[in-house]
Amino acid sequence: MMPLDLYLSYLVAALIVIAAPGPDSLNSLAIGLARGRREGVAYALGVGVGCLAHTLWAMLGISAIVAASATLFNVIKWIGVAYLVWLGIRALRSKGGIASMTDARPSAGNAAQRFRQGLLTNALNPKVMLFFLAFLPQFVDPQHGIAVIWQLGLMGLTFTVITALAYSALAWSAGSVGARLVRHPRIALGLERATGIVFIAMAARLALAERK
Repeated sequence: MMPLDLYLSYLVAALIVIAAPGPDSLNSLAIGLARGRREGVAYALGVGVGCLAHTLWAMLGISAIVAASATLFNVIKWIGVAYLVWLGIRALRSKGGIASMTDARPSAGNAAQRFRQGLLTNALNPKVMLFFLAFLPQFVDPQHGIAVIWQLGLMGLTFTVITALAYSALAWSAGSVGARLVRHPRIALGLERATGIVFIAMAARLALAERK
């Protein structure tokens, strides 16, 4: 399906991109610290699945349509901004994460919620959509005709798996530290506030994004 040397070149590039600090990795870290390993890893996995969604958009040509339409780009962007601001306000108004880290049943529900948050914050970011549209085709072998679609799928799946594993490891390690810190109510509350600030900073960053 895809020449090995081309795939290996893509793999190296993807590892470099994923290793670079960004909003999603920072928030995986923040949630791991504030809410524990379970919720941090769930958020990270959601971000990974969001990458898979962007791969699907690229394969179907939807990313190209968004790239060509300022209106569609802005609609998706402002939906994403509104969602991030809402998440940030919720975190800022929270009374802390101690209860969810000591009660297994709420934690399971919160983990599912964090997964959806990770998925939506990534999927509603048109800049990520355009990144996939620009990044993946650089490593496609056009001589294989229709197989190009499957090459895009393979690269997107690879990016998804690496992102999910890397960010989950980050959230897991942060959660180990956070589990000790949240025993102190003031620290737990401060970490929750920091998570809210990160969400709002992500919203501001996205609001300033321009279609290029």
